[in-house]
Amino acid sequence: MNAELSDAGLMAMAARLGEQCVRHGWMLTTAESCTGGWIAKVLTDVPGSSRWFERGYVTYSNAAKSELLAVEARILGEHGAVSAETVRAMASGALARSRAQLAVAVSGVAGPDGGSESKPVGTVWFAFAWPGAAAAAEMQRFAGDREAVRRAAVRHALRGMLAIAQAH
Repeated sequence: MNAELSDAGLMAMAARLGEQCVRHGWMLTTAESCTGGWIAKVLTDVPGSSRWFERGYVTYSNAAKSELLAVEARILGEHGAVSAETVRAMASGALARSRAQLAVAVSGVAGPDGGSESKPVGTVWFAFAWPGAAAAAEMQRFAGDREAVRRAAVRHALRGMLAIAQAH
């Protein structure tokens, strides 16, 4: 396994992210679907994370996305849960409903089933949001079994938040 994908590698990345957040005075929030809270778990594994981790939402169902993050039923109906539009709405909703300055949202098809021709297993959408900027979305395709897809999604989410924190 790639060292960055190991538990220790993920925790090291989370610790670097935490250092950046402390430097900026930022709090983080997560809005997770296919990762099921794994991003929040990695972040809160870091000692002292209460200084920079504000809250996490696990919104696995469409109803939870709507109820907790204000994702419009129209967006879910037109684009589906695994889409740029949905993760942008999830990230914006998490930011608006928290005291955080940086949000990440993740929704994807971890497998082994549930994929389609347009959204095969391994398709994961990410969005990052912070005050004063529109939520930015991107799609990745990860190989492997359910565990590998979810682990790679956690790493990508951490990398994305770290890049934003380092750039600001």
